[in-house]
Amino acid sequence: MTTIKLLVVDDHDLMRTCLVRILDEIENFSVVGDANSGEEAISLSRTLEPHVVLMDVKMPGIGGVEATRRILAHNNAIKIIAITSCEDDVYPSRLLQAGALAYLTKRTEPSEVIKAIKMVVAGKPYFSQEIAQQLALKSTGLWHENNSPFDQLSQRELQIAMMTIKGEKPVAIAEILNISAKTINSYRYRIFEKFNISNDVELVHFAIKHKVFDVDVLE
Repeated sequence: MTTIKLLVVDDHDLMRTCLVRILDEIENFSVVGDANSGEEAISLSRTLEPHVVLMDVKMPGIGGVEATRRILAHNNAIKIIAITSCEDDVYPSRLLQAGALAYLTKRTEPSEVIKAIKMVVAGKPYFSQEIAQQLALKSTGLWHENNSPFDQLSQRELQIAMMTIKGEKPVAIAEILNISAKTINSYRYRIFEKFNISNDVELVHFAIKHKVFDVDVLE
């Protein structure tokens, strides 16, 4: 297997050092450099040509969003993984629009970071659970009303319900959430049972009935 070259970017010295040490010990991973700013990340990405850049979002000067744009403008073969403490739903959308392929929070376990790296190298997106839910909710325009029947769903069920309503197929949802399509279908049937419905079409109608999102979202 080809060695995966990594560039770690974070303005927090301790966080950056810890991540470098963890990743450098993984077989077939090689941390070729680390940067403490967006400016340095852009420069090093051109000279070191990493396969994957693990990018902090909020940094002084050029932040992760702009650094991602500039890196990919120069070399769109590089895969960007955003890693941040910011859980504002604005950031996942902005990073994805800039070209990032994965988005993790700094609470993500090292094993999941490793999994995300392998996924993006294969050209597949990856999102931590918190981020995947935010993207699902944002994409459907979900808003929480008091005593909504959707409140009875678990966090994972809510993620899958929102993605299903948006029109994502089980296989696509499974790939995004990194679980099997069989597991996705199990969650779907559990959701149907809770809402006393039998299929995806009825789920959409149920969501419209309870004003979970604007009908225009589906057009």
